[in-house]
Amino acid sequence: QVQLVQSGGGLVQAGGSLRLSCAASGRTFSTYAMGWFRQAPGKEREFVAAVTATGGTTLYADSAKGRFTISRDNGKNSVYLQMNSLKPEDTAVYYCAVRLGLGDMRRWNTYNYWGQGTQVTVSS
Repeated sequence: QVQLVQSGGGLVQAGGSLRLSCAASGRTFSTYAMGWFRQAPGKEREFVAAVTATGGTTLYADSAKGRFTISRDNGKNSVYLQMNSLKPEDTAVYYCAVRLGLGDMRRWNTYNYWGQGTQVTVSS
């Protein structure tokens, strides 16, 4: 069993920045890939970013490239999403997730455990 507790998020003006955090417990965190996804009202959950277990490889959705940075601190069992140059279309509930097995890190159904979600609202 893995527990993921998210923090951060909130309301920000367009062009601003936010940092999301996700703290994991329950398993050896450093063994697993982690990802961030988001879901806007009326839309499907979509991939934002992912990082491999060691942090050596990161993946980003096209919408996040150049603006968002995923990172992890295995010593703190945490993964982060730094979001800069935010746009109104980034408004969504953001979720962190852990993937215990293999598969495409961009697909939400390859992840096993999810955080509680945190609202990010970007005003224009």
